[in-house]
Amino acid sequence: MTSRAILPLEDLQQSQPPAPLSLSKAGVTRSAKSIRIRYEGVEQLFQAEISCFADLNPQQKGVHMSRFEEGINEAIDEVILGEALVIEALAQHIAERVVSAQGALRSEVKIVASYPKVRLTPVSQIQSQEMYELIGIAYATPTKVRRLVGVSAQGMNACPCAQGLIRAQAEVALANDGFTSEQIARIVTHVPIATHNQRARGTLYVGTTDTTTEIPADTLIEIVEEGMSSEIYELLKRTDEQYIVDRAHRRPRFVEDSVREMVRGVAEQFPTLPDDAFIWAHQANFETIHTHDVEAERSGTLGEVRQELHGGLHATHHTDVHEWLHGTR
Repeated sequence: MTSRAILPLEDLQQSQPPAPLSLSKAGVTRSAKSIRIRYEGVEQLFQAEISCFADLNPQQKGVHMSRFEEGINEAIDEVILGEALVIEALAQHIAERVVSAQGALRSEVKIVASYPKVRLTPVSQIQSQEMYELIGIAYATPTKVRRLVGVSAQGMNACPCAQGLIRAQAEVALANDGFTSEQIARIVTHVPIATHNQRARGTLYVGTTDTTTEIPADTLIEIVEEGMSSEIYELLKRTDEQYIVDRAHRRPRFVEDSVREMVRGVAEQFPTLPDDAFIWAHQANFETIHTHDVEAERSGTLGEVRQELHGGLHATHHTDVHEWLHGTR
């Protein structure tokens, strides 16, 4: 004897909810997929997690969860059969399908893909596989779409505050030992000054209202790593370790410094982007001598950023991700 699935007589998702309230978003998260996208001109397979959301009207009990997966799978199948897309374009492709399938006013899609990149270590020049995150975000309505491309990378920061204390201590000890002020200045210039280090993760998003403009993710990775005291590697020989430690201690940076350097890096690397383009930079430093961690971020349009960098003015309003994606700023 075989059993048969008994389908409900009514579509529960379309039924009236007990509380007639609209929802800002409802959907699925952590949908694991293998996707093929174009990265730096080369088609590659990526392991990704996709999140999809749609708004929900007050007369509808729930979204159709299966339609999210169907929309994701159909979009991925189209990419597999056709030309591979950049990650933010794939996010847009899915977001537009979600709006149509759910009958929604708006949808949001986020794709986070693990990206392995082989890099040469700074001194020994041996190959080391480093892992980064590629991020594509899209917001769609029936009539418009906006999207962001992002990256996330690890690095390290050397704390300027503790270094200043150790430097002052060294200068006093050298003076007490008979060194002149000129000699002391030469010594502390040539010898890296100790401080405590922080493992760090920087994340950077950039978006433009022109969806035909592609932002190279490799450039964003370089901007994130350059904003820290030093990049880091999975595999290092002793000569590489020496280089990394020396480089980091000669470039001490607060978490706030790293965020500012990321934002300035975008402004300098992409001078032709319009003022209505968007930046979101975030860094988390994981403390070694404290039990807490520290974070900083900056969001805003390039116009707001340029106003401060070149005009010396304080942009009192920082456009956030939600405002920019939704087109309210």
